[in-house]
Amino acid sequence: MQAGEVIRRVTFDALDAVKGGKLKKLKMVNKREIVEGVTEEYIERRTHAILDYVKAHSAYYKDHPEWKELSDFPVFTKGDYIEHYDQILSDESEQQGKMYRLSTSGSTGTPFTVLCDGDKMNRVNMNFISCMELNGFRMGMKRGEFRAWIKGKNTISKWRSFKNNLIMIDISNMGDEAVEGICCEIEKKKIQVLVCYSSALTALTKYLKKTGRSMDKWDVEMVFTMGEALPQATYDLVKELFGFSPVRSYGNNENGFIAIQLDEDPEYTMDLYNFYVETLKLDSDEPAGEGELGRIVVTDYYNRTFPLVRYDTGDTGKIRIYRDGKGRVHGKFVEIYGRRGSMMYNCQGEPLSIHVFMNILLNFEGVIYQARCIQWEKKRYELLLNADKEKLNIDEVLAAYRKYLGEEAQIDVTYVDELPIQASGKFMVCENKCEELLKR
Repeated sequence: MQAGEVIRRVTFDALDAVKGGKLKKLKMVNKREIVEGVTEEYIERRTHAILDYVKAHSAYYKDHPEWKELSDFPVFTKGDYIEHYDQILSDESEQQGKMYRLSTSGSTGTPFTVLCDGDKMNRVNMNFISCMELNGFRMGMKRGEFRAWIKGKNTISKWRSFKNNLIMIDISNMGDEAVEGICCEIEKKKIQVLVCYSSALTALTKYLKKTGRSMDKWDVEMVFTMGEALPQATYDLVKELFGFSPVRSYGNNENGFIAIQLDEDPEYTMDLYNFYVETLKLDSDEPAGEGELGRIVVTDYYNRTFPLVRYDTGDTGKIRIYRDGKGRVHGKFVEIYGRRGSMMYNCQGEPLSIHVFMNILLNFEGVIYQARCIQWEKKRYELLLNADKEKLNIDEVLAAYRKYLGEEAQIDVTYVDELPIQASGKFMVCENKCEELLKR
Protein backbone atom coordinates (compact mmCIF):
# COMPACT_ATOMS: atom_id res chain seq x y z
CA MET A 1 0.00 0.00 0.00
CA GLN A 2 1.53 3.30 -1.13
CA ALA A 3 1.48 6.55 0.86
CA GLY A 4 -0.09 8.46 -2.05
CA GLU A 5 -2.92 5.95 -2.20
CA VAL A 6 -3.72 6.34 1.51
CA ILE A 7 -3.53 10.15 1.40
CA ARG A 8 -5.92 10.35 -1.54
CA ARG A 9 -8.37 7.91 0.04
CA VAL A 10 -8.42 9.75 3.35
CA THR A 11 -8.79 13.09 1.56
CA PHE A 12 -11.64 11.80 -0.61
CA ASP A 13 -13.51 10.38 2.40
CA ALA A 14 -13.01 13.58 4.40
CA LEU A 15 -14.24 15.89 1.63
CA ASP A 16 -17.20 13.61 0.94
CA ALA A 17 -18.07 13.47 4.65
CA VAL A 18 -18.24 17.28 4.76
CA LYS A 19 -20.90 17.07 2.02
CA GLY A 20 -22.89 14.42 3.86
CA GLY A 21 -21.11 11.32 2.57
CA LYS A 22 -23.21 11.25 -0.61
CA LEU A 23 -20.59 9.60 -2.80
CA LYS A 24 -19.75 6.92 -0.24
CA LYS A 25 -23.44 6.04 0.13
CA LEU A 26 -23.92 6.00 -3.63
CA LYS A 27 -20.94 3.68 -4.05
CA MET A 28 -22.14 1.31 -1.32
CA VAL A 29 -25.63 1.05 -2.82
CA ASN A 30 -24.24 0.53 -6.33
CA LYS A 31 -21.97 -2.31 -5.17
CA ARG A 32 -24.74 -3.95 -3.17
CA GLU A 33 -27.24 -3.84 -6.03
CA ILE A 34 -24.76 -5.26 -8.54
CA VAL A 35 -24.09 -8.25 -6.29
CA GLU A 36 -27.53 -8.76 -4.73
CA GLY A 37 -29.68 -7.75 -7.71
CA VAL A 38 -32.61 -5.34 -7.74
CA THR A 39 -36.32 -5.70 -6.99
CA GLU A 40 -39.09 -5.77 -9.58
CA GLU A 41 -40.52 -2.70 -7.86
CA TYR A 42 -37.25 -0.80 -8.35
CA ILE A 43 -37.13 -1.62 -12.07
CA GLU A 44 -40.74 -0.54 -12.52
CA ARG A 45 -40.29 2.65 -10.53
CA ARG A 46 -37.04 3.78 -12.16
CA THR A 47 -38.20 2.91 -15.68
CA HIS A 48 -41.44 4.85 -15.39
CA ALA A 49 -39.65 7.75 -13.68
CA ILE A 50 -37.35 8.30 -16.66
CA LEU A 51 -40.18 7.76 -19.17
CA ASP A 52 -42.42 10.27 -17.37
CA TYR A 53 -39.51 12.71 -17.25
CA VAL A 54 -38.72 12.62 -20.96
CA LYS A 55 -42.39 13.00 -21.89
CA ALA A 56 -42.49 16.13 -19.76
CA HIS A 57 -39.10 17.68 -20.60
CA SER A 58 -37.79 16.42 -23.99
CA ALA A 59 -39.44 17.97 -27.02
CA TYR A 60 -39.12 14.78 -29.05
CA TYR A 61 -41.15 12.73 -26.57
CA LYS A 62 -43.67 15.42 -25.58
CA ASP A 63 -45.60 14.84 -28.80
CA HIS A 64 -46.27 11.20 -27.92
CA PRO A 65 -48.35 10.92 -24.74
CA GLU A 66 -49.62 7.58 -26.06
CA TRP A 67 -46.23 6.00 -25.33
CA LYS A 68 -46.82 4.41 -21.92
CA GLU A 69 -44.45 1.43 -21.59
CA LEU A 70 -40.77 1.18 -22.49
CA SER A 71 -41.57 -1.07 -25.45
CA ASP A 72 -43.68 1.77 -26.94
CA PHE A 73 -40.62 4.02 -27.23
CA PRO A 74 -38.44 3.96 -30.37
CA VAL A 75 -34.94 2.49 -30.35
CA PHE A 76 -32.33 5.18 -31.06
CA THR A 77 -28.82 4.80 -32.49
CA LYS A 78 -26.04 7.37 -32.18
CA GLY A 79 -27.08 8.75 -35.55
CA ASP A 80 -30.68 9.18 -34.38
CA TYR A 81 -29.56 11.07 -31.29
CA ILE A 82 -27.32 13.35 -33.33
CA GLU A 83 -30.16 14.07 -35.76
CA HIS A 84 -32.59 14.92 -32.94
CA TYR A 85 -30.04 16.29 -30.48
CA ASP A 86 -31.81 19.53 -29.50
CA GLN A 87 -35.18 17.75 -29.26
CA ILE A 88 -33.79 15.12 -26.88
CA LEU A 89 -31.94 17.60 -24.67
CA SER A 90 -33.99 18.37 -21.55
CA ASP A 91 -35.66 21.76 -21.34
CA GLU A 92 -34.33 21.90 -17.76
CA SER A 93 -30.68 21.53 -18.82
CA GLU A 94 -29.87 25.22 -18.31
CA GLN A 95 -31.10 25.02 -14.72
CA GLN A 96 -29.15 21.86 -13.87
CA GLY A 97 -25.86 23.58 -13.09
CA LYS A 98 -22.48 22.65 -14.49
CA MET A 99 -22.63 20.35 -17.50
CA TYR A 100 -20.23 17.48 -18.16
CA ARG A 101 -19.40 15.88 -21.52
CA LEU A 102 -19.38 12.12 -22.01
CA SER A 103 -17.79 11.59 -25.43
CA THR A 104 -16.95 8.65 -27.67
CA SER A 105 -13.98 8.86 -30.00
CA GLY A 106 -15.91 7.50 -32.96
CA SER A 107 -13.00 5.20 -33.82
CA THR A 108 -15.34 2.42 -34.93
CA GLY A 109 -18.44 4.45 -35.64
CA THR A 110 -19.90 7.92 -35.20
CA PRO A 111 -18.38 10.48 -32.81
CA PHE A 112 -20.97 11.31 -30.16
CA THR A 113 -21.13 13.50 -27.06
CA VAL A 114 -23.73 13.16 -24.32
CA LEU A 115 -24.24 15.96 -21.81
CA CYS A 116 -24.98 15.20 -18.16
CA ASP A 117 -25.35 17.06 -14.87
CA GLY A 118 -23.31 16.66 -11.70
CA ASP A 119 -25.55 13.95 -10.28
CA LYS A 120 -25.11 11.71 -13.32
CA MET A 121 -21.38 12.44 -13.42
CA ASN A 122 -21.09 11.35 -9.78
CA ARG A 123 -22.96 8.16 -10.66
CA VAL A 124 -20.61 7.48 -13.59
CA ASN A 125 -17.57 7.91 -11.35
CA MET A 126 -18.97 5.86 -8.47
CA ASN A 127 -20.16 3.20 -10.92
CA PHE A 128 -16.54 2.88 -12.13
CA ILE A 129 -15.15 2.76 -8.60
CA SER A 130 -17.83 0.26 -7.53
CA CYS A 131 -16.95 -2.11 -10.38
CA MET A 132 -13.27 -1.79 -9.50
CA GLU A 133 -13.72 -2.23 -5.74
CA LEU A 134 -15.81 -5.38 -6.23
CA ASN A 135 -12.62 -6.85 -7.68
CA GLY A 136 -10.16 -5.66 -5.04
CA PHE A 137 -9.47 -2.04 -5.98
CA ARG A 138 -8.75 0.44 -3.19
CA MET A 139 -9.66 4.09 -3.63
CA GLY A 140 -6.55 6.14 -4.37
CA MET A 141 -4.49 3.37 -6.00
CA LYS A 142 -2.19 4.57 -8.78
CA ARG A 143 -3.73 3.72 -12.17
CA GLY A 144 -1.99 3.48 -15.52
CA GLU A 145 -4.59 4.02 -18.22
CA PHE A 146 -3.65 2.62 -21.62
CA ARG A 147 -4.96 4.78 -24.48
CA ALA A 148 -3.87 6.47 -27.68
CA TRP A 149 -3.49 9.78 -25.85
CA ILE A 150 -3.76 12.74 -28.25
CA LYS A 151 -2.72 16.17 -26.99
CA GLY A 152 -5.58 18.63 -27.15
CA LYS A 153 -8.12 15.83 -27.67
CA ASN A 154 -8.26 13.44 -24.74
CA THR A 155 -5.23 14.13 -22.54
CA ILE A 156 -5.78 15.32 -18.96
CA SER A 157 -4.08 18.11 -17.05
CA LYS A 158 -1.15 17.55 -14.69
CA TRP A 159 -3.37 18.58 -11.77
CA ARG A 160 -6.10 16.09 -12.66
CA SER A 161 -3.50 13.40 -13.22
CA PHE A 162 -2.03 14.07 -9.78
CA LYS A 163 -5.41 14.36 -8.04
CA ASN A 164 -6.71 11.07 -9.49
CA ASN A 165 -3.34 9.29 -9.23
CA LEU A 166 -3.68 8.48 -12.93
CA ILE A 167 -0.78 7.97 -15.32
CA MET A 168 -1.41 8.30 -19.06
CA ILE A 169 0.18 5.32 -20.85
CA ASP A 170 0.32 6.00 -24.58
CA ILE A 171 -0.25 2.95 -26.81
CA SER A 172 -0.09 4.62 -30.22
CA ASN A 173 2.87 2.37 -30.92
CA MET A 174 3.02 -1.16 -29.51
CA GLY A 175 6.27 -2.32 -31.11
CA ASP A 176 8.87 -3.99 -28.89
CA GLU A 177 10.81 -0.80 -28.22
CA ALA A 178 7.65 1.11 -27.29
CA VAL A 179 6.39 -1.73 -25.07
CA GLU A 180 9.74 -1.82 -23.23
CA GLY A 181 9.28 1.90 -22.59
CA ILE A 182 5.84 1.19 -21.15
CA CYS A 183 7.32 -1.51 -18.90
CA CYS A 184 9.90 0.96 -17.61
CA GLU A 185 7.17 3.50 -16.88
CA ILE A 186 5.09 0.91 -14.97
CA GLU A 187 8.14 0.06 -12.91
CA LYS A 188 9.52 3.57 -12.35
CA LYS A 189 6.17 5.16 -11.44
CA LYS A 190 5.10 2.21 -9.29
CA ILE A 191 1.76 1.82 -11.03
CA GLN A 192 -0.63 -0.42 -9.08
CA VAL A 193 -3.52 -0.87 -11.53
CA LEU A 194 -3.38 -1.31 -15.31
CA VAL A 195 -6.55 -0.21 -17.13
CA CYS A 196 -6.25 -1.54 -20.68
CA TYR A 197 -7.97 -2.37 -23.92
CA SER A 198 -7.47 -6.04 -24.66
CA SER A 199 -5.33 -5.43 -27.77
CA ALA A 200 -2.82 -3.43 -25.72
CA LEU A 201 -2.85 -5.98 -22.91
CA THR A 202 -2.27 -8.78 -25.43
CA ALA A 203 0.75 -6.93 -26.86
CA LEU A 204 2.14 -6.25 -23.37
CA THR A 205 1.80 -9.82 -22.10
CA LYS A 206 3.20 -11.34 -25.32
CA TYR A 207 6.24 -9.10 -24.95
CA LEU A 208 6.73 -10.06 -21.32
CA LYS A 209 6.45 -13.76 -22.16
CA LYS A 210 8.70 -13.55 -25.22
CA THR A 211 11.49 -11.56 -23.58
CA GLY A 212 11.24 -12.99 -20.07
CA ARG A 213 11.48 -9.41 -18.80
CA SER A 214 11.69 -9.15 -15.03
CA MET A 215 8.61 -7.85 -13.20
CA ASP A 216 10.19 -8.18 -9.74
CA LYS A 217 10.11 -4.42 -9.13
CA TRP A 218 6.56 -3.94 -10.36
CA ASP A 219 3.81 -2.90 -7.94
CA VAL A 220 0.89 -4.00 -10.15
CA GLU A 221 -1.93 -5.55 -8.09
CA MET A 222 -4.78 -5.41 -10.58
CA VAL A 223 -5.41 -5.53 -14.34
CA PHE A 224 -8.74 -4.12 -15.48
CA THR A 225 -9.76 -4.64 -19.11
CA MET A 226 -12.32 -2.80 -21.20
CA GLY A 227 -13.31 -2.40 -24.82
CA GLU A 228 -13.13 -5.30 -27.20
CA ALA A 229 -13.34 -8.91 -26.01
CA LEU A 230 -10.32 -10.30 -24.18
CA PRO A 231 -8.93 -13.50 -25.75
CA GLN A 232 -8.87 -16.44 -23.36
CA ALA A 233 -5.17 -16.94 -24.11
CA THR A 234 -4.41 -13.39 -22.92
CA TYR A 235 -6.58 -13.91 -19.85
CA ASP A 236 -4.59 -17.06 -19.01
CA LEU A 237 -1.25 -15.37 -19.73
CA VAL A 238 -2.05 -12.48 -17.37
CA LYS A 239 -2.77 -15.03 -14.66
CA GLU A 240 0.52 -16.82 -15.38
CA LEU A 241 2.64 -13.64 -15.42
CA PHE A 242 1.00 -11.59 -12.66
CA GLY A 243 -0.32 -14.34 -10.42
CA PHE A 244 -3.92 -13.12 -10.60
CA SER A 245 -6.66 -12.95 -13.22
CA PRO A 246 -7.56 -9.78 -15.13
CA VAL A 247 -11.01 -8.24 -14.67
CA ARG A 248 -13.26 -8.08 -17.74
CA SER A 249 -15.80 -5.28 -18.08
CA TYR A 250 -18.38 -3.99 -20.54
CA GLY A 251 -19.52 -0.41 -20.93
CA ASN A 252 -19.16 2.78 -22.94
CA ASN A 253 -18.30 6.42 -22.45
CA GLU A 254 -21.92 7.55 -22.86
CA ASN A 255 -23.31 5.50 -19.97
CA GLY A 256 -20.44 4.18 -17.86
CA PHE A 257 -19.79 0.56 -16.94
CA ILE A 258 -22.82 -1.59 -17.74
CA ALA A 259 -21.50 -4.99 -16.65
CA ILE A 260 -18.52 -6.39 -14.77
CA GLN A 261 -16.90 -9.78 -14.25
CA LEU A 262 -16.99 -10.95 -10.63
CA ASP A 263 -14.81 -13.65 -9.04
CA GLU A 264 -13.63 -15.12 -12.38
CA ASP A 265 -17.23 -15.74 -13.43
CA PRO A 266 -17.07 -16.25 -17.22
CA GLU A 267 -20.30 -14.25 -17.52
CA TYR A 268 -20.60 -10.50 -16.95
CA THR A 269 -22.86 -9.28 -14.13
CA MET A 270 -25.07 -6.36 -15.21
CA ASP A 271 -25.48 -3.15 -13.25
CA LEU A 272 -29.28 -3.15 -13.04
CA TYR A 273 -29.16 -0.36 -10.49
CA ASN A 274 -28.24 2.24 -13.13
CA PHE A 275 -29.53 0.67 -16.32
CA TYR A 276 -32.32 -1.28 -17.94
CA VAL A 277 -30.75 -3.64 -20.48
CA GLU A 278 -32.48 -5.33 -23.41
CA THR A 279 -31.34 -7.42 -26.35
CA LEU A 280 -33.36 -6.99 -29.52
CA LYS A 281 -33.33 -9.08 -32.66
CA LEU A 282 -30.74 -8.17 -35.28
CA ASP A 283 -33.34 -7.39 -37.95
CA SER A 284 -36.20 -5.89 -35.88
CA ASP A 285 -37.02 -4.23 -32.57
CA GLU A 286 -38.60 -7.38 -31.21
CA PRO A 287 -37.00 -8.86 -28.06
CA ALA A 288 -34.34 -11.49 -28.67
CA GLY A 289 -34.97 -14.78 -26.90
CA GLU A 290 -32.87 -15.92 -23.95
CA GLY A 291 -29.53 -17.10 -25.31
CA GLU A 292 -30.24 -15.57 -28.73
CA LEU A 293 -27.75 -13.13 -30.19
CA GLY A 294 -29.20 -9.63 -30.19
CA ARG A 295 -28.47 -5.91 -30.26
CA ILE A 296 -27.62 -4.49 -26.84
CA VAL A 297 -30.07 -1.68 -26.01
CA VAL A 298 -29.69 0.36 -22.81
CA THR A 299 -31.98 2.76 -20.95
CA ASP A 300 -30.08 5.00 -18.54
CA TYR A 301 -32.17 5.72 -15.44
CA TYR A 302 -30.22 8.75 -14.25
CA ASN A 303 -29.21 11.03 -17.13
CA ARG A 304 -31.90 13.70 -17.11
CA THR A 305 -29.93 16.23 -19.16
CA PHE A 306 -29.63 14.17 -22.31
CA PRO A 307 -31.84 11.13 -21.66
CA LEU A 308 -30.81 7.85 -23.27
CA VAL A 309 -34.00 5.81 -23.61
CA ARG A 310 -33.61 2.54 -25.52
CA TYR A 311 -30.13 3.44 -26.78
CA ASP A 312 -28.80 0.95 -29.33
CA THR A 313 -25.16 0.82 -28.25
CA GLY A 314 -24.03 -0.73 -31.53
CA ASP A 315 -22.86 -3.82 -29.65
CA THR A 316 -24.28 -7.32 -29.80
CA GLY A 317 -24.47 -10.08 -27.24
CA LYS A 318 -26.43 -12.76 -25.46
CA ILE A 319 -28.04 -12.23 -22.06
CA ARG A 320 -29.99 -14.08 -19.42
CA ILE A 321 -32.22 -12.52 -16.76
CA TYR A 322 -33.14 -14.54 -13.68
CA ARG A 323 -34.57 -14.17 -10.18
CA ASP A 324 -32.95 -15.52 -7.04
CA GLY A 325 -34.65 -17.17 -4.07
CA LYS A 326 -35.59 -13.76 -2.65
CA GLY A 327 -37.22 -12.68 -5.91
CA ARG A 328 -34.48 -10.17 -6.74
CA VAL A 329 -33.62 -9.69 -10.41
CA HIS A 330 -30.14 -10.40 -11.80
CA GLY A 331 -28.81 -9.98 -15.32
CA LYS A 332 -25.84 -11.66 -16.99
CA PHE A 333 -24.16 -11.22 -20.35
CA VAL A 334 -23.47 -14.79 -21.43
CA GLU A 335 -21.30 -13.44 -24.22
CA ILE A 336 -20.53 -10.05 -25.71
CA TYR A 337 -19.80 -10.07 -29.41
CA GLY A 338 -18.87 -6.40 -29.64
CA ARG A 339 -19.58 -3.79 -32.28
CA ARG A 340 -22.13 -4.69 -34.91
CA GLY A 341 -19.69 -3.42 -37.53
CA SER A 342 -17.14 -5.89 -36.16
CA MET A 343 -19.53 -8.84 -36.16
CA MET A 344 -18.73 -11.25 -38.95
CA TYR A 345 -20.81 -13.96 -40.57
CA ASN A 346 -19.75 -17.20 -42.18
CA CYS A 347 -20.85 -18.19 -45.67
CA GLN A 348 -24.02 -19.75 -44.21
CA GLY A 349 -24.99 -16.39 -42.67
CA GLU A 350 -24.27 -17.50 -39.10
CA PRO A 351 -22.69 -14.92 -36.73
CA LEU A 352 -19.13 -15.43 -35.51
CA SER A 353 -17.69 -14.21 -32.23
CA ILE A 354 -14.71 -11.85 -32.33
CA HIS A 355 -12.91 -14.53 -30.28
CA VAL A 356 -12.71 -16.67 -33.43
CA PHE A 357 -10.47 -14.17 -35.16
CA MET A 358 -8.37 -13.51 -32.08
CA ASN A 359 -7.81 -17.22 -31.55
CA ILE A 360 -6.78 -17.77 -35.18
CA LEU A 361 -3.95 -15.29 -34.78
CA LEU A 362 -2.64 -17.05 -31.68
CA ASN A 363 -1.75 -20.01 -33.90
CA PHE A 364 0.56 -17.83 -36.01
CA GLU A 365 2.39 -15.96 -33.28
CA GLY A 366 5.77 -14.71 -34.48
CA VAL A 367 4.71 -15.02 -38.11
CA ILE A 368 1.66 -12.77 -38.35
CA TYR A 369 2.17 -9.51 -36.50
CA GLN A 370 -1.27 -8.06 -37.26
CA ALA A 371 -4.31 -9.14 -39.26
CA ARG A 372 -7.77 -7.85 -40.03
CA CYS A 373 -10.47 -9.83 -41.79
CA ILE A 374 -12.99 -7.70 -43.71
CA GLN A 375 -16.28 -9.08 -44.98
CA TRP A 376 -17.32 -7.35 -48.21
CA GLU A 377 -20.06 -9.72 -49.37
CA LYS A 378 -21.79 -12.80 -47.98
CA LYS A 379 -18.98 -15.07 -49.20
CA ARG A 380 -16.25 -12.58 -50.11
CA TYR A 381 -13.65 -11.52 -47.57
CA GLU A 382 -10.38 -9.62 -47.55
CA LEU A 383 -7.50 -10.46 -45.24
CA LEU A 384 -5.11 -7.62 -44.42
CA LEU A 385 -1.81 -9.06 -43.23
CA ASN A 386 1.23 -7.52 -41.59
CA ALA A 387 3.46 -10.59 -41.48
CA ASP A 388 6.90 -12.11 -41.99
CA LYS A 389 6.48 -13.28 -45.58
CA GLU A 390 9.51 -15.57 -45.41
CA LYS A 391 7.98 -17.61 -42.59
CA LEU A 392 4.37 -17.27 -43.72
CA ASN A 393 2.54 -20.26 -45.19
CA ILE A 394 -0.44 -18.49 -46.70
CA ASP A 395 -2.26 -21.74 -47.45
CA GLU A 396 -2.23 -22.64 -43.75
CA VAL A 397 -3.50 -19.18 -42.85
CA LEU A 398 -6.36 -19.34 -45.36
CA ALA A 399 -7.27 -22.83 -44.18
CA ALA A 400 -7.48 -21.55 -40.60
CA TYR A 401 -9.88 -18.78 -41.63
CA ARG A 402 -11.96 -21.05 -43.88
CA LYS A 403 -12.45 -23.43 -40.97
CA TYR A 404 -14.80 -20.78 -39.51
CA LEU A 405 -15.85 -18.81 -42.59
CA GLY A 406 -16.63 -21.85 -44.72
CA GLU A 407 -14.70 -23.77 -47.35
CA GLU A 408 -16.43 -21.80 -50.12
CA ALA A 409 -15.21 -18.46 -48.74
CA GLN A 410 -13.40 -16.27 -51.26
CA ILE A 411 -10.53 -14.65 -49.35
CA ASP A 412 -8.41 -11.98 -51.02
CA VAL A 413 -5.07 -11.31 -49.31
CA THR A 414 -3.58 -7.82 -49.04
CA TYR A 415 -0.17 -7.34 -47.43
CA VAL A 416 0.37 -4.16 -45.41
CA ASP A 417 3.25 -2.70 -43.43
CA GLU A 418 1.10 -1.78 -40.45
CA LEU A 419 -2.49 -1.85 -39.22
CA PRO A 420 -2.88 1.12 -36.85
CA ILE A 421 -4.64 0.92 -33.50
CA GLN A 422 -7.84 2.97 -33.47
CA ALA A 423 -7.82 6.40 -31.80
CA SER A 424 -9.62 4.91 -28.79
CA GLY A 425 -6.89 2.34 -28.23
CA LYS A 426 -8.83 -0.54 -29.77
CA PHE A 427 -7.56 -2.78 -32.54
CA MET A 428 -10.05 -4.28 -34.97
CA VAL A 429 -9.25 -7.90 -35.93
CA CYS A 430 -12.41 -8.09 -38.03
CA GLU A 431 -14.72 -5.64 -39.76
CA ASN A 432 -17.99 -6.10 -41.59
CA LYS A 433 -18.57 -3.94 -44.66
CA CYS A 434 -21.28 -6.05 -46.25
CA GLU A 435 -24.24 -3.67 -46.47
CA GLU A 436 -26.76 -6.49 -46.80
CA LEU A 437 -25.61 -8.11 -43.54
CA LEU A 438 -25.29 -4.82 -41.67
CA LYS A 439 -28.94 -4.06 -42.40
CA ARG A 440 -30.08 -7.20 -40.57
